[in-house]
Amino acid sequence: MKVLLSILLLIIFTPVEILSQSSSDEITTFILVRHAEKVDDSHDPDLSEVGYERANLLAQMLENISFDAVYSTHLIRTTETAREIAVKNGVDIIHYNHRNPDDVAAEWIYKHKGQNILISGHSNSTPTFANALLGREHFETKFDESDYGNILIVTITSGEDKKLLHMRY
Repeated sequence: MKVLLSILLLIIFTPVEILSQSSSDEITTFILVRHAEKVDDSHDPDLSEVGYERANLLAQMLENISFDAVYSTHLIRTTETAREIAVKNGVDIIHYNHRNPDDVAAEWIYKHKGQNILISGHSNSTPTFANALLGREHFETKFDESDYGNILIVTITSGEDKKLLHMRY
């Protein structure tokens, strides 16, 4: 299954990379994930062993993508989900406030034009931020608390055409 998802991501991002080489400001790609499984339900828990395995799988799936920025909320579980990807790309994890998605998303769209960005969030904020990046309500509710396997890919072209790819891993 991991190989199939890697191949799918390669197929999806090959056109993005080709277009990016010819005009680096043409396509902006945001990849949004919910943090991996946590060790318990306390306020700021670490990832569980299964959570670290999922974070490692995510890093393997995205290893051929060059990220310009990696965002996470300030909590341990979101930061640890994104850590390996940030390290591989030589970027610091930037903490963001997930309580104001419309303003933050507008800033990201402006600031990261033509770049690839990873965003690690929560069951309630990940679909909300996808909606804000899309400029429309695609997701009506948050993800289920037991669901850690969503990958949301939002692409924005210079003509402001916005597309969503919702995948599972």
